[in-house]
Amino acid sequence: MEPFEVIGIDEISLKKGHQDFVAIVTARQGDETRILGVLGDRKKETFIKFFRSIPKVLRRAVRYVCSDMYDGFINAAREVFGKKVRIVADRFHVAKLYRDGLEDLRKKELRRLKRELPAATYKEFKGVMWSLRKKEEDLTADDETALEQLFKYSPRLKQTYLFRNQLTAIFDRQMTRPQAKCQLNAWVDRIKRSTIRCFDGFIKTLMARKDEISNYFDGRHNSGFMEGLNNKIKVIKRRCYGILNLGHLFQRIQLDLVGYKLYA
Repeated sequence: MEPFEVIGIDEISLKKGHQDFVAIVTARQGDETRILGVLGDRKKETFIKFFRSIPKVLRRAVRYVCSDMYDGFINAAREVFGKKVRIVADRFHVAKLYRDGLEDLRKKELRRLKRELPAATYKEFKGVMWSLRKKEEDLTADDETALEQLFKYSPRLKQTYLFRNQLTAIFDRQMTRPQAKCQLNAWVDRIKRSTIRCFDGFIKTLMARKDEISNYFDGRHNSGFMEGLNNKIKVIKRRCYGILNLGHLFQRIQLDLVGYKLYA
């Protein structure tokens, strides 16, 4: 088996609405994604045991472990791999957290505007949710017009939108970990000096996980290589609707994962 530098951890639900999760552990080797294991729960002890089952010669080659910010994943990786391996908070999960702040404010502001504005004026905001979610460079002329109209009635939403874009720009920029930490601290200071409070939950997470979040800037690793795998598993799950035996489900998943290699 060839060594690998990057490990990715993600989880999927086996049964919709039942909180029945399994964790998928993969390795990135060049352009290939290799499946290391499918774990039946997300307990720290389960991951410690699995990581220690990886042969030492392979463990010594690992440099990055990419995951969401779940304590069980992070603490297990840190205990087994030690300080020589950087634990990277996946950028997708980080972005979702701070984008949720804008989403929450959007919902509140649109409810307020629906109460306060004439129906004809409020109709002009139809579809503005998608405009708010787009990257600035992807905005059409219609998107820009819709946002300008919305921001005229909600300056708070405009300010929050700009703060979100500033944070995205930090993650898009090439910089070192120390530079990234300075930029993130400056962004937090701007938020705290403002009246915007919808990012408070994200800021609390950022302060607690700043090392893991800023590790992204060292090599810009993330769990994005797992998305194709996870999407394929979700398609297989839909095709396997009605299979009640989890062993049979895993067999079907393994047979259908063409193009993905398994480590023995």
